[in-house]
Amino acid sequence: MKALVLNCTLKASPEPSNTQALADVVISALEEHGLDVGVHRVVDHSIPYGVSTDMGSGDEWPAIHAEVLASDILVIATPTWLGQPSSVSKVVLERLDAMISETHDNGTPVAYNKVAGVVVTGNEDGAHHVIAEVAGALGDIGFTVPGQAWTYWNMGPGPGPSYTETDHKHDWSAETGRTMAANLVAVATALRERPIPAPPG
Repeated sequence: MKALVLNCTLKASPEPSNTQALADVVISALEEHGLDVGVHRVVDHSIPYGVSTDMGSGDEWPAIHAEVLASDILVIATPTWLGQPSSVSKVVLERLDAMISETHDNGTPVAYNKVAGVVVTGNEDGAHHVIAEVAGALGDIGFTVPGQAWTYWNMGPGPGPSYTETDHKHDWSAETGRTMAANLVAVATALRERPIPAPPG
C-alpha cells in the first residue's frame, strides 16, 4: 500500500517545519507497517486557488492529484494559526473538492476506499477544532476517516515554544501518532478486501 503526506506548513523549504517533525513520527510508523510513503511540502509547489483538478498553465496540483489517486492513505498535516487550519491546508482541501465529481468507470467516486488522517501542531490550543474541520472536509470529499486517525501537539493556552523547541508531551503525541498509523492501515486493508460500492443510482 501507499500513503501520501501533504505538509501544509507556511514555511518553504529548507526552513525547519514543526509540522513535518510530528508528521515524521506518523511516516515512520506507516513505513514500519510496510507502506511506501510520499511527502510534499505544499508551499514549495505552484498551486493556484481553485476547485478544479487542473487550473491550467503552471499549475503543479495535477501531479499531486495523481499521487493522491495512486495512494491508499492520505494524511493532511497542518499547523494551527488563530485556532484555524493553515491557509495552505484550505487551498489543498479546495483543490481536493474536485474529486467529489470524479468517478471510476464503475461509478465509484475516486476518493471512496481511500482513508485519511490529520496531523496538527501549534503552540496554542485549538487542535481538536482543526482536526474536526479537516476531517469533516475529507469525509465530504469521500475519504474514509477512521476513529482516532489523528495526532496533534500543542503547548496549551497562550503563546509558548513550538514543537521542536521543547520535549513537552512529545511522548503522548508520538504514541497517538503510532495509533493513528495503525488505524489508517487497518481500515485501508479492510477497504481493499471489502470496498465501498458505487452509490445507488
